[in-house]
Amino acid sequence: MKRWVKRIAIAVVVLVAALAATWFAIGGREGFILIYASYMKPDVGPYQEVAWQKGPQQTPIPGVKRKPNVVVILADDMGFNDVSFYGGGTAGGLIKTPNIDSIGHDGVNFPAGYAGNATCAPSRAALMTGRYATRFGYEFTPTAIGFQRLVGGHQGDAPYPPIYHADREKDVPDFRELGIPAGEVTIAAMLQQAGYHTVHLGKWHLGENESQRPEQRGFDESLGFYAGASMFMEEDDPNVVNSRQDFDPIDKFLWAALPFGVRYNSGPIFKPNKHMTDYLTDQAVNVIRANKDRPFFLYLAYNAVHTPLQATKEDYDALPEIKDHTLRVYAAMVRQLDRDVGRVLAELKAQGLDDDTLVIFTSDNGGAHYVGLDDLNKPYSGWKATFYEGGIRIPFFMRWPGVLPAGATYASPISHFDIFATAAAAAGAQLPADRKIDGVDVVPFITGQTTGEPHQILFWRSGPYVVVRQGKWKLQIEATSGLKALYDLDADPAEKTDLASANPDKVAELQALIDGWQAEQAKPLWPALMEGVIPIDHPMNRPWSKEDRYIYWSN
Repeated sequence: MKRWVKRIAIAVVVLVAALAATWFAIGGREGFILIYASYMKPDVGPYQEVAWQKGPQQTPIPGVKRKPNVVVILADDMGFNDVSFYGGGTAGGLIKTPNIDSIGHDGVNFPAGYAGNATCAPSRAALMTGRYATRFGYEFTPTAIGFQRLVGGHQGDAPYPPIYHADREKDVPDFRELGIPAGEVTIAAMLQQAGYHTVHLGKWHLGENESQRPEQRGFDESLGFYAGASMFMEEDDPNVVNSRQDFDPIDKFLWAALPFGVRYNSGPIFKPNKHMTDYLTDQAVNVIRANKDRPFFLYLAYNAVHTPLQATKEDYDALPEIKDHTLRVYAAMVRQLDRDVGRVLAELKAQGLDDDTLVIFTSDNGGAHYVGLDDLNKPYSGWKATFYEGGIRIPFFMRWPGVLPAGATYASPISHFDIFATAAAAAGAQLPADRKIDGVDVVPFITGQTTGEPHQILFWRSGPYVVVRQGKWKLQIEATSGLKALYDLDADPAEKTDLASANPDKVAELQALIDGWQAEQAKPLWPALMEGVIPIDHPMNRPWSKEDRYIYWSN
């Protein structure tokens, strides 16, 4: 017995010494958080084949038109300038996105398409429910407290310190419990009730406990991951090229914490057999084949081009003209995503479903400043985690042959939550009648059946940061930094010139709109722990100056 006690004591001493050494070697508290994140990474089993449920053969009924399929393709952190439709494109326009662009060319493009929020989860909650996520308290992105401590303590060379509210930790449930409230109706549940087979692929990020997972929120089948990000490949795979953003605490946490794995309907986690973007596309193709004989809803939520940045060696090697390593990896990921969107479109056509499918492509929010690359959201200012146009104005295209005109531009603002109502109308589904639905069916506006605009006014909120757009006017209020700025988006879409002092009556009018809207919103389901400083005009790895514009982002 004494021998075992001695051995345990020695092991404890060695462990403490190792942790202390790590503390000094890799950054004190940050090092411990990253070690803990790595330790908590789940075990991942070997690759498994997925047998998708096949739809029954159906004999067409003369005179009865089949319900259209609905396919929503959601990119992750893809900036307005990452698609080439508007003449831009990644790497100074070098990377074209012909397949994504084709959805706009063959259908409708929305140059004023807006995200429901400037970060992942609240934006997805708005898309899923057709409502401002703040109506039901889903205001902040669910993250582990350790992650928030890491990010909330990182200042870098910013002249303004981040704020961390440690006293609020006691009021935050485990992040795995932070999902859409059970009383909310998802787009999947609504379409399921209308006779659709519903499938989720990829990122979820709307709750991890058993009752909040996709298959419990209206999806017949789900294959993907619950967290806000995933590895795209094993870090040491001979066919992967990695780019680590060592200046970014988020990136450090992701490399330490994320597994490379997916699960089917709450089953065990297993490894995909290729890069995640290609794998999810393979499965989307299989889903289309399995459901070609019945109406289906496919929610294909890629994690590209979110960090960690990982490209296939093949895509990376195809871009030798790009000398900057990070930009080359990022561009390779954009190239791959566009190719895979093309594969999904091609499969719809191969199965004879092209004319019977409403396809929607968009991104959950704008490009992130912590990637360290310029121009992701060009020509707009701001980034993910800001309500400047760069954070919320995103690629947005719809295609539905025979219903939506080809090559049309619809310039009036629309939002993510319009996808809910538009899909409902296409499917003949009933909108929930017991609550306010903020989204509208945009098809009649596009086709001229309905006059006016879908939205005269749009709002966004994250803690003390609240923004309204009414027509050409946009008022930004962020209490922590003291921002209160008015912009004319027609004359100044990049939001460079603050007109608040010259237009006090307009500021008061928009402030009154905000006050009225705020009164309708719910208290957040959990408090924000951190307020991070986000530059408006440069990425995270560029030098700061005291003159730089910035906001505090609450999460």
